[in-house]
Amino acid sequence: MRIRSALTALAVVLAGLVAGAGSGATASTTMAATGSPYCGITWGSADKAAGALSSSPLIEVRTGRHDCYDRVVFEFAGPVNGYSVGYGETWTEGEGLALSPYTAGGALLRVSLRAPAYDEAHLGTVPYRVGEHAANLLRYPTLRDVVFGGSFEGYTTFAVGVRARLPFRTFVLAGPGGHSRIVLDVAHQWQE
Repeated sequence: MRIRSALTALAVVLAGLVAGAGSGATASTTMAATGSPYCGITWGSADKAAGALSSSPLIEVRTGRHDCYDRVVFEFAGPVNGYSVGYGETWTEGEGLALSPYTAGGALLRVSLRAPAYDEAHLGTVPYRVGEHAANLLRYPTLRDVVFGGSFEGYTTFAVGVRARLPFRTFVLAGPGGHSRIVLDVAHQWQE
């Protein structure tokens, strides 16, 4: 009788552990789904990519703080719409060196712009060298660092250090004038 009740108790405990392990992701997803999104933001943190390769060079990188997110703007001297952005290690263009040891933040966004940071004469169009910090992010809630990873064969790379893995969006804006901009917004948090 004792063995039978001990086996029954063990079976109940194991069933609870299996159910808990199987529903752990579901429980956190359900919890995240029941909390209201921060500022109505529903961007997520999955990789984002769009557009094609362009020859219009990068001419400026700037940042901004907003109520619900921090922003990085990449401005080009012509039409550009190609990018790939996602969380993970960022490597320098042409050299393949990891930028994570040189980039502040709890998470790293790898930004690959499908446009060069040099002109037709192969002269640099931004004032940064590989590994240099492109922005002062003092007092930013989310952004921690923007590090230039170089430009090679028409692609330009940046490592964007953020406080943690947070929702982000990337999109293209026309202007000013004949210029274009690729914008990266990173939310301050997941939910209210």
